[in-house]
Amino acid sequence: MRVIFLKDVKGKGEKGDVKNVSDGYARNYLLKNNLAEEATSGNLKALELKKKKDAALEQKEKDEAVELKNKLEELAVELKAKSGDGGRLFGSITSKQIAETLNKQYGFKIDKRKIELDQPIRALGYTNVPVKLHPDVSATIKVHVKEQ
Repeated sequence: MRVIFLKDVKGKGEKGDVKNVSDGYARNYLLKNNLAEEATSGNLKALELKKKKDAALEQKEKDEAVELKNKLEELAVELKAKSGDGGRLFGSITSKQIAETLNKQYGFKIDKRKIELDQPIRALGYTNVPVKLHPDVSATIKVHVKEQ
């Protein structure tokens, strides 16, 4: 029996796959537990429409991420911190502070986990910080740390 998997089934198929399985397995387990549905012509057409819709949505998200990347790379985020001799900060600048400043000053809501700061910034000056906006799109923000 040909079925369309509605959920991932370990060892058999992933969501959206169309596969042949034994009739008993399909009727007694997959269909009964809503893990799959029978691959009729109507269900196959619905699956194709859903895949097209998902692809269009994914492309729209990627286009928005590219647009945001272009805006972010034009600006420089300015933060103020107390520092000692030699430009060393008493504390440090974290990704959370960068995300909050982006939201307050420029209105960009970026999750702090998307800001890929290996270690907190501990010195005055300019630092390039990578930001992962989409699995295929990364931007670089210039962060300028000034003396308070």
